[in-house]
Amino acid sequence: MMESILFLIGGLVALVIGGELLVRGAVGLAEKAGISPLVIGLVIVGFGTSMPELVTSIEAALAGSPAIAWGNIVGSNIANVFLILGVAALVMPVPIRSASPLRDPMVALLASVALLLLAITGIGNALVGAVLVAALLAYVFWCYREETQAAPQVVHNAPYDRAQALELADPGLHQPGGGFLRPVLLTVVGLAVLIGGGRLLVTGAIDLARLAGLTETLIGLTIVAVGTSLPELVTSVIAARKGEAEVAFGNVVGSCIYNLLGIGGATMLLAPGSVPRNLMPVDIGVMIGGALAVVLLTVVFRKVGRISAGALIAAYAAYLTWLISTA
Repeated sequence: MMESILFLIGGLVALVIGGELLVRGAVGLAEKAGISPLVIGLVIVGFGTSMPELVTSIEAALAGSPAIAWGNIVGSNIANVFLILGVAALVMPVPIRSASPLRDPMVALLASVALLLLAITGIGNALVGAVLVAALLAYVFWCYREETQAAPQVVHNAPYDRAQALELADPGLHQPGGGFLRPVLLTVVGLAVLIGGGRLLVTGAIDLARLAGLTETLIGLTIVAVGTSLPELVTSVIAARKGEAEVAFGNVVGSCIYNLLGIGGATMLLAPGSVPRNLMPVDIGVMIGGALAVVLLTVVFRKVGRISAGALIAAYAAYLTWLISTA
């Protein structure tokens, strides 16, 4: 069992390191190629910061463990709302000042409902995966047009906030000067470390579930989901500490959207299969409840205060307690 735990820890560390190297390298390549900063932020940073979850879910699905793959996706979204948003709002209350405050939370809620419908119907094939990925690309393109057409008015969206959160947390993200060699090496090494870390994590998760008598779903919803969500936790807390709490909100909502449409779509596209029914009704229900909570906080309070933050964290603790007690 100790070997499995070491695989888990080593895989999570490798995913974090590999993800950071990949994003730095990809951003460097894009800047050397003259791509606009807005596209770099919305596309490269947006997709790059989701790579740990993406690699893990695809590796798990290809390894014949869809419960870990989809447990990671659903569990990451649950952790995003209840744990990460809660912790960030405890550090600094999160105001919601956007001119279109419901835009991104509603996209996250609709994507959550779409996953519920897929789980109910049992539909899961490459075509559905392609549709989900296309929906994310369309959403990012919509955000790009909104950012460019709204200027100089500030109407930032969730993908933009994801990039801002990473820039606040990683001062070395942009490296001026130099040639293509460094960013190419960072990209290649980062991708290799990511893939290796994903395989280590999935192998450790499968072995731990077997040896400890736990379900793969439980491992995916808890250890794997929280572990792959650590970068979002760090960036959101740093954004809140630096007085950019609204960026932390967009980071969380954006991550939920990327997880459901991007990672869920890519997982179904590369490893076709239905969403495991044992995620219903509780786990997917909690995920949708979190998306609804974000919408309600946006409409009713226009902020996530410390009382709401405490309630979110308490709800997450109750959910984990229920998971463990029923394992």
